[in-house]
Amino acid sequence: MRHLNRSAKLGRKGQHRNAMLANMVCSLIKKRRVTTTLAKAKAVKPVAEKMITLGKKNTVHARRLAAARLKTNARTFFRGKPSLKGKEVRERWREEEDVVHILFDKIAPGFKNRPGGYTRIIKLGQRRGDAAQLAILEWVEAEGAEPAEAGEADKE
Repeated sequence: MRHLNRSAKLGRKGQHRNAMLANMVCSLIKKRRVTTTLAKAKAVKPVAEKMITLGKKNTVHARRLAAARLKTNARTFFRGKPSLKGKEVRERWREEEDVVHILFDKIAPGFKNRPGGYTRIIKLGQRRGDAAQLAILEWVEAEGAEPAEAGEADKE
């Protein structure tokens, strides 16, 4: 019986599984959509939902908890090209790669009035190589974005 067993093991040890889930949530934050297997998508969904819940709190403590869970340093680490100035490199890194900044300042405010259900899983077909069930994990659009897009489409 599976009583009180919350997460799928996904054929990995604990540290490997946690690192994989953190990497997938970081990819979801950066790219807004991730294509993966159905089992992994179902395992990543609760982690991503909890990150949005932390993002809605928008406190220093919540940022540190999110950075720890996502295995990233909050606003301190960046890799830059030597041809750019330091401030330009930091700003570009912050906008494109700093998942804590993207989560707390760009994604979470869009879900401020939503009580839950921040992600959706869309099933695709089977993968050709091993017949694994594929799925897309993506953010449910923020409340303000959907009516604006629908309104613009109606005007055309």
